[in-house]
Amino acid sequence: MRWTTYSSYLKKRFGMNVFRIGVDAGFSCPNRDKERRGGCTFCDGTGSVAVYQRKGEGVFRHDSPYEEDVACRIPSYGLDIGSQIERGRGFLSRRYGAEGFSLYLQSFTNTYAPVDVLKRVYDEALGYGDFKEFIISTRPDCLDDDVVDLIAGYVGNGPDVWVELGLQTASDRTLQRINRGHDSACYIDAFRRLKERGILVSTHVIIGLPGETEDDFCATASLLGRLGTDAVKIHNLHIAGGTAMADEYARGAIKLLSADEYVSAVSVFLSLLRPGTVVQRLLSETPMHRLVAPRDFPDKSRLIGMLEKKMEEEGLYEGCRYGEA
Repeated sequence: MRWTTYSSYLKKRFGMNVFRIGVDAGFSCPNRDKERRGGCTFCDGTGSVAVYQRKGEGVFRHDSPYEEDVACRIPSYGLDIGSQIERGRGFLSRRYGAEGFSLYLQSFTNTYAPVDVLKRVYDEALGYGDFKEFIISTRPDCLDDDVVDLIAGYVGNGPDVWVELGLQTASDRTLQRINRGHDSACYIDAFRRLKERGILVSTHVIIGLPGETEDDFCATASLLGRLGTDAVKIHNLHIAGGTAMADEYARGAIKLLSADEYVSAVSVFLSLLRPGTVVQRLLSETPMHRLVAPRDFPDKSRLIGMLEKKMEEEGLYEGCRYGEA
């Protein structure tokens, strides 16, 4: 392939098929109030919950106004961390033949608590298995030095230690528009402090945010290339029900990229990254019953085929334009 896939990285690193066990550790988000209002305009306030940890998802009513009371709900089983890990381990073993596992603190902001609480949660979770990776999903504005010190204390003592850091875009104009709650300088500072302590960093980005052009996508890719992010998760902009962005979309204030436009943007984006950057995701996969738009996007397999073809036609591969402004 023309980029470094996560599966190939894991197989080379550990010599086996390794899968993430996604866990909801009960954290919240600093960018929302107690009622989970506000926050990023693309966020529906449900957090990311692994499919095997969910039950009885509500259905967003597409014929209703874009209001909070008709948004989809994603109730979990409400299990403790140990039970969630066992549930995930069983599902991934049966479905995918997983041989090894990574512990993935997935939902909301997993550094949003006092350090003593974080340490208790981290230690408890890590005690439930011999994990290959310890992955913490968070925001750049929730990584004070004492939190970075805590995470760094796990480096070299077992699993590889990763922080998944949400950036979304390098454009401060766009970050403000989507009510992200931090700027690009905050991300750069957090990234550098993590790397100084030997912590691996995966960066989340969204391609197609309101008002952005290819210049913006390229600027984001170039920043990640210069900094040397270890991995990247790339998402196409999708509109979830019950979000502020859904209101904008209903008013015609947001234009989404077509599949061809998205594939073209991703091909250029990958070419500007540092060679060897692990590509952990290429597509948002919101279920149809939660999705307002786009509802005609290709599935993961087809999109990857389109991307491979596009990069071959253009003579592009990951890192081939690394270092360009």
